[in-house]
Amino acid sequence: MLTATQLLLPALLLVAGVAGGAPSLEFHHRFSARVRRWADARGHELPGGWPPPGGAAYVAALAGHDRHRALSAAGGGGRPPLTFSEGNATLKVSNLGFLHYALVTVGTPGHTFMVALDTGSDLFWLPCQCDGCTPPPSSAASAPASFYIPSLSSTSQSVPCNSDFCGLGKECSTTSSCPYKMVYVSADTSSSGFLVEDVLYLSTEDTHPQFLKAQIMFGCGEVQTGSFLDAAAPNGLFGLGVDMISVPSILAQKGLTSNSFSMCFGRDGIGRISFGDQGSSDQEETPLDINQKHPTYSITITGIVVGNNLMDLEVSTIFDTGTSFTYLADPAYTYITDGFHNQVQANRHAADSRIPFEYCYDLSSSEARIQTPSISLRTAGGSLFPAIDPGQVISIQQHEYVYCLAIVKSTKLNIIGQNFMTGVRVVFDRERKILGWKRFNCYDTDSSNPLSINSRNSSRSTPENYSPQETKNPAGASQLRHVSSSPPVVWWHNNSLLLMMFVLLHLLIF
Repeated sequence: MLTATQLLLPALLLVAGVAGGAPSLEFHHRFSARVRRWADARGHELPGGWPPPGGAAYVAALAGHDRHRALSAAGGGGRPPLTFSEGNATLKVSNLGFLHYALVTVGTPGHTFMVALDTGSDLFWLPCQCDGCTPPPSSAASAPASFYIPSLSSTSQSVPCNSDFCGLGKECSTTSSCPYKMVYVSADTSSSGFLVEDVLYLSTEDTHPQFLKAQIMFGCGEVQTGSFLDAAAPNGLFGLGVDMISVPSILAQKGLTSNSFSMCFGRDGIGRISFGDQGSSDQEETPLDINQKHPTYSITITGIVVGNNLMDLEVSTIFDTGTSFTYLADPAYTYITDGFHNQVQANRHAADSRIPFEYCYDLSSSEARIQTPSISLRTAGGSLFPAIDPGQVISIQQHEYVYCLAIVKSTKLNIIGQNFMTGVRVVFDRERKILGWKRFNCYDTDSSNPLSINSRNSSRSTPENYSPQETKNPAGASQLRHVSSSPPVVWWHNNSLLLMMFVLLHLLIF
């Protein structure tokens, strides 16, 4: 979720389709109904029962499995990366805006929150005990609210106005706590309160994990507005931006990790986050163009490849993991969409005001995918960034689907969203000022088993119908707004979509 001061687009979120092909094994998510029936019939019930999808227990079960898997892998040399003490798994949650969430623990004694992860903003904040600052029980965000209460943590300290981390220090006295206010572009969305310092619980990612506490600054949110009162991030937002107050910056300043982190977004809705990860020696790289006035993770694109056709151009593009779709201004938008359309052998769907994408194609009842050309971005230095999963299958009514190239036309900004990063481990190396990437399976602990990708295939997921309407944001790009609510997100009203996360069947049983 991007701040208004950066004049960026808000996060637009839609569940991604799952790429198909001709697999030699059948994959099922380890908590899916089919696997449950299989396990129960064979006496392999999960201890403690099967966790309901979308909640903290669901994420914790995934994270626990992933910690076991990581400990079984060979450890590397040097300073190990860090992740949250609850595990490195991130999960896209349907009834919380389709943002990626992780479990974080802060304070003494520790209190765990399921927070949204966002590279488009800097501040980590949690809701404090307050009235009207979290979604009501009747809202789409049905998860119970959690509050951070400074007086209940023996390690909590207020951050004074004369602190280097206090951005609003001129607006308060030196004896007062530092206030903060974060304003986001998305639907009059904001968070305000005061800054505190407390401990964040972390774990090393190696064969002999060690748990540690890191003193960090974060916001104690007293007033939330907009999307935070309906669906997005009801239990806090974890900013991963470039500014000194972000957690990656603080960890690097304290010498706990390298000034770098990586994120991986799987096609199944499961991802990974690792602080201090600088990627692998065989990854592709390009320089980061960090604007000091409004720092973002921006790179220069020098060309676009659609199929076998290359167009030379030079544009600045922001990599934002908190945005689901990709936004491009001309000439990049027209070149990609025209080149894509000219190589697709399918009937183009008639214009539909409910859909923000210009290029959509009808799928018959017997079709699960269409043949599409590959799309790659040539970056400064010559490396190609592959858009492995740029499309989106949308249910427009019962038993009627369309495949859309999930790119939205923007008047100014170019933003690479999650759909272009799916199937890739992206490394935000602020120390070397590079963006790195490699095709990657988010379940792997190293780069030895990349995803098997067929860039010309796109398979259908089975989302429920939705009724969005098109709107405009201040940056001039189309958005989706649910007809009955304010945040600019696309809702699929079926929590079973969380069960689109797949893993090899034998991983169910350790």
